[in-house]
Amino acid sequence: MIQNYPRHKLSGILEKAKREEILAGEEIAFLLRLEQNSQIKDLFQAARDLRHRYFGDKVFFYGFIYISTYCRNNCNFCFYRRANSHSVRYRRETSEIIEAARQLADSGVHLIDLTLGEDPRYFHDNQLGDSQLVHLVNAVKTATGLPIMISPGVIPDTMLSELAEAGASWYACYQETHNPVLFKRLRPGQSYAARLTKKKLARKLGLLIEEGLLCGVGESVADVVESIDIMRVLGASQVRAMSFVPQPGTPMQSSKASNDLQELLTLAILRLVFPDRLIPASLDVAGLAGLQKRLAAGANVVTSLVPPGFGLAGVAQSSLDIAEARRTSASICLALKKLGLRAASTDNYLDWIKKRRRCIMEDLSKEKSAC
Repeated sequence: MIQNYPRHKLSGILEKAKREEILAGEEIAFLLRLEQNSQIKDLFQAARDLRHRYFGDKVFFYGFIYISTYCRNNCNFCFYRRANSHSVRYRRETSEIIEAARQLADSGVHLIDLTLGEDPRYFHDNQLGDSQLVHLVNAVKTATGLPIMISPGVIPDTMLSELAEAGASWYACYQETHNPVLFKRLRPGQSYAARLTKKKLARKLGLLIEEGLLCGVGESVADVVESIDIMRVLGASQVRAMSFVPQPGTPMQSSKASNDLQELLTLAILRLVFPDRLIPASLDVAGLAGLQKRLAAGANVVTSLVPPGFGLAGVAQSSLDIAEARRTSASICLALKKLGLRAASTDNYLDWIKKRRRCIMEDLSKEKSAC
């Protein structure tokens, strides 16, 4: 049943957000429960207005290279979980990765995202052998000149430091949920605290951190409110929400897929709470066809651009739009033009990183003084 929430209450919350005041938990919960089209439209417009305040009509592009689909973990939602015999496994050679990264850079992406499962080859005895990942980050950065995001799961503290020294700019390690009980169901055998603590350390080491939510995995409205608050306290520089897609061969393969609305509402609220941050519109869930809705909800980064012809996989829907060369900069630019948006320049992105790092250094200094 559609609930007709008082329009004056919605207007008050949106005006508060436009003044960049911190929204109370009950206000965020109110927005998460919106169902009336006219009210959702107002929310999305407010999100776009705040995006324009900080980013104008510019959108950033992220190139995506899944370098290994092997993983030691058995996450119940993930296609690449260790026990899934349906997954196509590969480990890409350094030369292949560099060539794919160069092609992405030439196409106009602003960042290269190097993603892998917690591959036992890299995580032998919880140590990344021979610093392979560090050498790879350095090689890709040298070859492309672009910022690097590394998404390797929970890695040793020393490796985080070495990755920062090697030139990585970002560390992505999604919690998926900040409800420890739900986390345990999604990621059996893994430590909620260790995953969260790793991001805190990365921030102290000078890496920008990305935090993410998975929508439609059994979370409550209160759980999402809590997650958004933790993202704020964590000082995440990029915040995301992505819809759950049931994967064959996993314990959750028969679960109901999340609907777009849950993700879109969360994206818009993230923009209200974090007006100056980066918020991705992932191509991994609905491909190019779903991009417009996510940008309309306030996203300003298009993630998971994958070069065709390399046999690379995606995450939620591992082959979606890749072979058809639809997850490319050229395709995205055409889609942006219809929305009155355009691709940012590399200098725009580098400037944003510099400004964000200055803000984090100031925050860290304040935190240290308060101790």
